[in-house]
Amino acid sequence: MGGMRFALVGAGAIGEVHARLIASSAELAVVVDNSLERARQVASEFGGTPTTSLAEAFEQVDAVSVCLPSGAHADAAVLALQAGKHVVVEKPIDVTLEAADRIIAAERESGRTVAVISQRRFQAEPAAARRAISEGRLGRITSGIAESTFWRPQEYYDSKPWRGTWALDGGGALMNQGIHAVDLLLWLMGEPVEVLARSACLAHDRIEVEDTVAAVVTFASGALGTITATTAANPGLPVRVAVHGDRGSVVIGESGSVDDAHLAQYNDFLDAVRDGRPPLVGTADARRALAVVLAVYESARTGTPVALNGER
Repeated sequence: MGGMRFALVGAGAIGEVHARLIASSAELAVVVDNSLERARQVASEFGGTPTTSLAEAFEQVDAVSVCLPSGAHADAAVLALQAGKHVVVEKPIDVTLEAADRIIAAERESGRTVAVISQRRFQAEPAAARRAISEGRLGRITSGIAESTFWRPQEYYDSKPWRGTWALDGGGALMNQGIHAVDLLLWLMGEPVEVLARSACLAHDRIEVEDTVAAVVTFASGALGTITATTAANPGLPVRVAVHGDRGSVVIGESGSVDDAHLAQYNDFLDAVRDGRPPLVGTADARRALAVVLAVYESARTGTPVALNGER
């Protein structure tokens, strides 16, 4: 599938990462951004025609990578699917379940393939942990831990007006940084059924969202998981995910190259389109991770446990 032609929608920092990945695995044909100058900069380095027009972009490509602010993901993804294009969406899928469901409905109606970025599943350690758990080598799973302990200076939030907003960022440390570890925890531990959480903003100003959150997740198996996410831990530590059972434990740190894992996810997407199979990380998994994040926020707001009702 090396000949697949992509449009990149959103030429910001993460868009530039995607541009590099697309140029490595397929063809970057169009770069779309509301700043034509920014689109030109990315296109000049990685290829493609710069434009500010989504409609123009869709005429020239087979697939679309959506790298806009989180709360704008569904609008662009749905338009791409309605235009008959396959879609890669940067995490999170969007910031509300309603938006996620719009993507899922458009995916079903179009019959096209949608992948949502969660590249850590493609690293060696998480994949080995998943095999060990599925083979029963850890015995009965009893607990799990997902830690996303980051540092982001005030300048990070001040640099873009959408950062730190509920409408477009969808949340803070958990939605933006921690959702990768949440996705891994769910991939390894199964169906979450209830969340109890607390959150705070402790080290940043002028943001609407949390920079620190702690939660307990109860899984359908009875196992308990804990989630910690923060952007207020200077200088920041590696992401850590652990799963414990009555016969063994696995601990996952930072392993391998993030770029390699990202590229592996793009290649999985290309293979999925070619073979007519679902991608390893599709919309259902992305919606489930989003549902847990939103349940954490609801529990933190209300001070009470929040039940998760699984599939719609």
